[in-house]
Amino acid sequence: MLIRFTKMHGLGNDFMVVDLITQRYRFSPERVRKLADRNFGIGFDQLLLVEAPTDPEMDFKYRIFNADGSEVENCGNGARCFARFVSRKRLTGKKKIAVQTAQGPLYLTLNDNNTVRVDMGAPILTPKQIPFVADSNAASHTIEVADQHLEISAVSMGNPHGVLVVDSIDNAPVATLGPALECHPRFPKRANIGFMQILNRNEIRLRVFERGTGETLACGTGACAAVVAGQRRGLLDQQVRVHLPGGNIDINWQGEGTSVIMDGPAATVYEGRIQL
Repeated sequence: MLIRFTKMHGLGNDFMVVDLITQRYRFSPERVRKLADRNFGIGFDQLLLVEAPTDPEMDFKYRIFNADGSEVENCGNGARCFARFVSRKRLTGKKKIAVQTAQGPLYLTLNDNNTVRVDMGAPILTPKQIPFVADSNAASHTIEVADQHLEISAVSMGNPHGVLVVDSIDNAPVATLGPALECHPRFPKRANIGFMQILNRNEIRLRVFERGTGETLACGTGACAAVVAGQRRGLLDQQVRVHLPGGNIDINWQGEGTSVIMDGPAATVYEGRIQL
């Protein structure tokens, strides 16, 4: 079967995007892993599927698969690419798009400057719902890993995140602490792990080790989680520019009970067809 796809990226976080409204195919975890392989497949951090919604209030259904074949709840950089994709493919003429996800509704706005605004919803801070094993929803928790006791903030943006504050992301032990914390017993569903360097109250640098993928050039939900964590610890203001290895995005959070708003770019790399 010949499947059309588009290769896209948000700040270097790259995706294979497939329209499953005008064509049909079921992607098995094994197939996703093969396609994600950067030597023998197409190569991507996540596979994004555009489907018809089951909720009549929504415009589309948005599904996300990591490179290891696991399905996940949310992807902020992917959401921006999703919005650009459905507009470019003329699947909708709307500037404001309501999208059904595994975690709930997501609202996307196509900006005039070729960026996309994503209403990421309110962060989840209750440990049981993240999920994270803890007795309280404190701004940070002590966690033991690799014979170290570290301060970590636990936040869910529809997917679980752990955020560490580091002196510099250039020499942060992302390659070792990332996978150790991703699979830590206190994160029952594993977690994305962010390493945040605070430049000032409105600016941070960030590296993210993503669950099921490894370190990526950018992580939208990771940027949101880092800003939420930094605000809760009294380190950041409401408007923050996040410098990721792949580029910059802007995050605004007005405090508990309000949505996290993300503004950033999305780019098309190429169109392709593959025989499956």
